[in-house]
Amino acid sequence: MILALMADSHGRADKLKLALGLLKDLSPDAVVHCGDICNRQCVEILASRHGPAYLVAGNMDRHYHRLAHDARRAGLIFSPQTVEIDLGQGRYLTAAHGHDERLLAQLIAAEFTYICHGHTHERSDRRIAPTRIICPGALHRPRRSRPGIAVLDTQKDLLTFLDLPDEEQK
Repeated sequence: MILALMADSHGRADKLKLALGLLKDLSPDAVVHCGDICNRQCVEILASRHGPAYLVAGNMDRHYHRLAHDARRAGLIFSPQTVEIDLGQGRYLTAAHGHDERLLAQLIAAEFTYICHGHTHERSDRRIAPTRIICPGALHRPRRSRPGIAVLDTQKDLLTFLDLPDEEQK
């Protein structure tokens, strides 16, 4: 399964559109947004992709009930805390925003195959026992990298970070 991972768009529809543009040739099976979506316009952009999308609320998604309503109406999967994707053969990916350290620790202890999160605005890829923990960075105000996303091939266990193009290159 090919999954597009992203986080922390903070209502920046322009950045989210650029991110989805990076995916046109890759045709991911699903998109996972790890929180801080922040507005209806970003939900609508994710819904325009015409494929499965999994969204979780972040600490800046103060009106997450409204976002949840908009996401469900658009056919997207939305949760205030975590979403899970069955990868088959007893393997699962779960996503959370990452601001709740206790929740993140519980997910790590549950030994999911993959845990994806946002919040830190910093790309990371690490392993704790059997679990691969991934932060795709941030679409808005990333730390130590350009704005971007990640693409995960769960069959090959291959992660690729992708930078958004410069505004003048779009």
